[in-house]
Amino acid sequence: MPLKFHEYQSSITSETAALCGLLESADLRAQVPSCPDWSLEELAVHVGQAHRWADRIVRTRATGEVADEEVPAFTPPVGGVRELTQWLTEGAALLVQALQEAGEDARVWSWFTDPTAGFWARRMTHETVVHRADACLAAEVPFTTAPSVAADSIDEWLTLVCSPATWEEDEEVRELARWAGASLRLVATDTAEEVGGQWLIELGPDGVRWQRGGREEADVVLSGPLDEVLRVFYRRLPPHSELVEVRGDMKLLEVWLERVSFGG
Repeated sequence: MPLKFHEYQSSITSETAALCGLLESADLRAQVPSCPDWSLEELAVHVGQAHRWADRIVRTRATGEVADEEVPAFTPPVGGVRELTQWLTEGAALLVQALQEAGEDARVWSWFTDPTAGFWARRMTHETVVHRADACLAAEVPFTTAPSVAADSIDEWLTLVCSPATWEEDEEVRELARWAGASLRLVATDTAEEVGGQWLIELGPDGVRWQRGGREEADVVLSGPLDEVLRVFYRRLPPHSELVEVRGDMKLLEVWLERVSFGG
């Protein structure tokens, strides 16, 4: 089940605060291993621009895509970590305010099949979560987030990449039809029952299906702490990491990870 609308708003605020806290003690020039074209500072600016872009979409009830040029660019001064974190905090607050004023069901443009403010609340939550995971890699510090948020990150990811629209538009995803009949399972070994921690993904000739739970056998099982399963599934951690365990057909998991990507 998705989080509640107000929970997404709270998560945008708390995840941004956690990112800011990391930036205050990190080397902003450090390269981000999972986004090698970016420094840590550039990653942070990307997150802040994304918040402001979504804010503009929701605040103006946009009926079409908002051009990047419509969102003021930000270049932090050299060594200006305070200015950067203040700008990030302000952007998250603007987005949360716009979501509150609009309401979950407000109709706005989106690039997915859900043209509502609720879509942007969820998408920006997990945009922030995953890029904070990137920042943790760059700063060489552990990544943790609330179990309910991490589980919903996997749910949202699967909702996006397994949708009929993605199957129709993404050639690499459609290549998964070559493995029709195969299945993958994700198992989080450290989650409470109310959060849940198992996902089953089934590849078919004309699409991909997924469900929470399910006890059926799978061709490959990725298991470990929820945060680490999330990072592998988002390609922020290699599947052969000692932090997770893979049982079964490793090649199938690699095929999935190679063909299912997202700018997130």
